[in-house]
Amino acid sequence: MRRRLLAVLLGGALLPAGLTGCGIPADSDVQVDGHGPVAEEGSSNGGGTQPPNPKASSDPKEFIRNYLRAAAGEREQAYDRVKKFIADQAQSRLPKKQSSEIALTVVRLREDPEAKQNNDGTSVVTIRVQQVGVLRADGTLAPPVARETQYQFTLRPAETGGLLITDLPNVLLLSDDALQKFYVEHTIYFWNSEQSQLVPDQRYLPSAVPAERRVTDVVKWLAGGPSDWLASGVTRLPDGTAPINNATGSDGRWEINLAMPGANEARLARLATQLAWSLPELTGQLDLKIQNQSRRTIDLNRERLDHPVYATTGSPQRYCVYDGGIHPLSFPGEASGPVPLAAAANKGVVSAALSRSENEVLAALVVTRADRQQRLMAGSGRDQVPVLHGASQWYTSVGRPTWLRSPDPQHRYGLVVADNKLNRNRLYRFDDMAGMVEIPLGVPGPVTAVAASLDGHRIALIVNGALYVAAVSFDGGVVTVGLPRRLVTPLTDLTAVDWYAENQLVFAGSEDRRPVIYQTTVDGGLGFALRREIGAPVTHLAAYPGGAVGALPTGSYMYEANRVAFRNNPHGIIERNQVLDVTPPAADAKASNPTVPFFLY
Repeated sequence: MRRRLLAVLLGGALLPAGLTGCGIPADSDVQVDGHGPVAEEGSSNGGGTQPPNPKASSDPKEFIRNYLRAAAGEREQAYDRVKKFIADQAQSRLPKKQSSEIALTVVRLREDPEAKQNNDGTSVVTIRVQQVGVLRADGTLAPPVARETQYQFTLRPAETGGLLITDLPNVLLLSDDALQKFYVEHTIYFWNSEQSQLVPDQRYLPSAVPAERRVTDVVKWLAGGPSDWLASGVTRLPDGTAPINNATGSDGRWEINLAMPGANEARLARLATQLAWSLPELTGQLDLKIQNQSRRTIDLNRERLDHPVYATTGSPQRYCVYDGGIHPLSFPGEASGPVPLAAAANKGVVSAALSRSENEVLAALVVTRADRQQRLMAGSGRDQVPVLHGASQWYTSVGRPTWLRSPDPQHRYGLVVADNKLNRNRLYRFDDMAGMVEIPLGVPGPVTAVAASLDGHRIALIVNGALYVAAVSFDGGVVTVGLPRRLVTPLTDLTAVDWYAENQLVFAGSEDRRPVIYQTTVDGGLGFALRREIGAPVTHLAAYPGGAVGALPTGSYMYEANRVAFRNNPHGIIERNQVLDVTPPAADAKASNPTVPFFLY
């Protein structure tokens, strides 16, 4: 089996490789064409720069924009940077400082700040915002707590030139553009509940901190545990694990000293893999000490090569549904292959999901009958699925299924949304025999879409038109979904979602009543529009979240709108002549359109 590494040395950047930090505005119509592995950790969006000081602008609107960037970076200096913008008598309005544990309220400006000049020389600046989240000291972006949709600031001229704030909200604000510019997205990893698969957890590191501090922070984060929403699907380090002192390193040799109860060889081996992947920018050797005693020397590159985060086989391939059957798609320079299904099973197809698991193929098809009722069919097989098993029940509609990828060949499970008159738009687990079991979610509203990440332990959901993420665990063959976390997005009435990279989602919805395809991080903190001018709501969306194999780049996605299928890289309609193994229509007949495109990987 050929194995490839995803996210090697680069762990969580918002943009695919080649576009990180290019300054794409939030309202641009971007066609993203990534190259190479998933662009994750290591590239500094801010280039190590510091936030602007109060003297950078005397324009009231730009001054407040700079104020919203002042708290970015190392927490120890955040208060000092912010206070320079504020008149002495108004500094008591700031929240009480509690060392570096102060949380930053991250907001997204909905429009340009509005400034009003007063007769006494002062000015009032109003910002209208969307609450994005709370940036904690552990680098996590937690769900928003504040509900304010606007804030006001009063400014006066400073005696030494420039401006000062004389009245302000009593919250420490940070704009989302400062989050993108002055922080680096960093992925750390936790073992799943069975300790067989690493699961990514996104954090934010100030881009200006030195390497030793970055390593120390990552070790503290691992010891502190996963993000709240991910906790139910992963395993924490033993209680009491904590760094004894700061990490040190030079000339390709690093040292980490920990307190770790029960640090036997098996736990140290798992920790070695965790550290190697959670510190992807480090090369050379890492000496792991427990209570000042050397216990393990880790060759970081070798550890990553010997224990890849994800293992996949073959090259990704594109498929679609055409005239009720699955067919390969053919594009120049890309791999294509036959449909891995017996011909007798490839009929009446509405949508499908194909997945590779070691040397087997997993297939899940939604099929229809004459009365338009739908049901799920599923099966597995080596190279080809010979037989599909049908779910016992027919539904009014069944959504696009998704397989939960797992290194354990016994975990052949997927998720799908189904709807009938009694149970409207519920989430179900299924297996390769098409057995379906409803999964309670703990959030109200109809579920209309589900998509699984490459690690198989995180899912994205659309519930009641909003975007959620949730952790997934396998307990004794039972698939459990943790309490979903809602993500803040600029779009409404969402219709489709998929995983775009390790820590990124691509989804479709409405922006000012216009259909838009948007990209966001897994915590909803950063994002931008990938495509506007779609013309009709997106009814189907599929992405390839892995690194490049052959000519298919990271950031590839396909979608359907108004019964027409499209792809990006480059953007265009998927034409009938790009569908393989179909019989040409009669001369007087109208050719069908390719629909519901998807990837096999």
